[in-house]
Amino acid sequence: MLTLALTAATAAPATADPATHGGLELGGNVTIFDPGMPVADIQATLDATHAAQVDNEMGTERRAFLFKPGTYGSAEHPLQIKVGYYTEVAGLGAAPTDVVINGKVEVYNRCLENGGTSNCLALVNFWRTLANLTININAAGQDGCRASANFWAVSQAVSMRRLNISGGNLSLMDYCTAGPQFASGGFIADSRLPFTINGSQQQWLIRNSEVGGWSNGVWNQVFAGVAGAPDDAAFPNPPYTTLDTTPVSREKPYLFVDAQGKLNVRVPAARTGTRGISWANGVTPGRTVPISDFFVATPADSVHTINNQLARGRNLLLTPGVYDIARSIEVKRPDTVVLGLGHPTLTAVNGATPLDVADSPGVIIAGVTVDAGLRESPVLLRVGRKHGQGSARNPITLSDVYFRVGGPHVGKTGTALEINSDNVLIDHTWVWRADHGVDGLTDTERWNTNTGRFGVVINGDHVTATGLFVEHFQRYNTVWNGEDGTTILYQNELPYDPPTQADWMNGAVEGFAGYKVGDRVRTHTLHGAGVYVFNRNDPSIHTENGFEVPAAPGVRLHHVMTVNLSAGTIDHVVNGLGDPADTTRIGQPVFVADYP
Repeated sequence: MLTLALTAATAAPATADPATHGGLELGGNVTIFDPGMPVADIQATLDATHAAQVDNEMGTERRAFLFKPGTYGSAEHPLQIKVGYYTEVAGLGAAPTDVVINGKVEVYNRCLENGGTSNCLALVNFWRTLANLTININAAGQDGCRASANFWAVSQAVSMRRLNISGGNLSLMDYCTAGPQFASGGFIADSRLPFTINGSQQQWLIRNSEVGGWSNGVWNQVFAGVAGAPDDAAFPNPPYTTLDTTPVSREKPYLFVDAQGKLNVRVPAARTGTRGISWANGVTPGRTVPISDFFVATPADSVHTINNQLARGRNLLLTPGVYDIARSIEVKRPDTVVLGLGHPTLTAVNGATPLDVADSPGVIIAGVTVDAGLRESPVLLRVGRKHGQGSARNPITLSDVYFRVGGPHVGKTGTALEINSDNVLIDHTWVWRADHGVDGLTDTERWNTNTGRFGVVINGDHVTATGLFVEHFQRYNTVWNGEDGTTILYQNELPYDPPTQADWMNGAVEGFAGYKVGDRVRTHTLHGAGVYVFNRNDPSIHTENGFEVPAAPGVRLHHVMTVNLSAGTIDHVVNGLGDPADTTRIGQPVFVADYP
């Protein structure tokens, strides 16, 4: 997103004894809390990690904090949790109500200038996870403004899942700091929420949840299967897109402790036509897999070892850390679960494809980040090799899977995510060619060094995406060649860094659309989408269309827009329709309610 280049923090995270449960080693980057522990000790551990991670945007530290069932904090001594980069906070209950936090779990704006006192915004608050617990909002001890809400001021690659929040308001912006207070996108699923202040959030997807009210909306605010969602009849004022049900969904797998005190993974079932939370009437539908059926990996484990364990029929739990991947992790067996804990990162080495998923129904990849390496990879994550494979009842599912090309180091790939199988569900992804990092490159140097031609290429039929965020790739950010595809919320920024118009040409056409549906496609549906432009390297650059689709009756776009962030021009929204998003209307979206 629009931001200044940042420097990685050098502080190390707080140390902790290796986390174990029932003899299972989870490593020193996982901390498991018990409700019998003193609140002050829990608070001190969390505060130390936040201090180390709050500015550590491009660092290598990864952390997970897991709470056993019980209550933490009290009315007099609330637990106030602040969540920094690469940090997961999650309950170990079978239901979100099994772990109760009396207090808050928050993310504030980062203040990036004048020693951290101005330019306060959330545009780069990436890579953090909150899941599977109850928050009874208690602001005891906080000042007047901070006491007014539970703040969750974030942007991409951040998810909130299986939450039960009450006792006050939830705010998705931090209005207590001075400055522009910008925030840019996030994702909530399977949660029961109080009144929610959207505020300055540019785009957001909330899916299969309950909300006690919703205020504000900047550009794309999308609701799918949400009880209490606002009506969208007045679109684009406010810019809401509301679907009564979610056509295809599967909740992300989660760890929990059973009645015998044993650790398991619940693997939710895929569902169609759903509305509301999955846990309203008891256990989330699905299957339970004992942790003994997982190989628990650390960055010290080789890909050879991991693949041997997968070939023996085990699932894979990736503990927090950065894994160097010089050959593909191969996921071949149907119903295999690959679950990341604490934002594990798979970094391509020597041009490898870090994750290669076979045409096998029911495979789930969740909670994993995939990074491009110094040598170009053809693709970072490949799903399947051909059409005609997959299962509509049991789709291959990607949940909270993130991609980076550049940022912490130089990265190169042809395509980040390639999907060839049919019946695949993408449930929240951020596919990012970095617009900033610690590489010290100018924009022109970055254009020729951090190379990524395509963000997402979908060749399979019947693919659904709920929360597709793709940014800054050098040709088409998303190419959808498969039939009967559906996207619910699409967010895209065109690349900031083309040196000249000549570098941003698609043959005789000026630029590449941010979302391209293949010319032969006859059925496709897109709900709630935006393409943004900020050609900061050469403000005179034009892009002809934000969206490019075939003129077929079955290809339908609902509530799409383009917007100019500061420089450059998108001449039309879709296929020559819609006014220019140019510098005469900075920050003012150009909407097309329906196409055709």
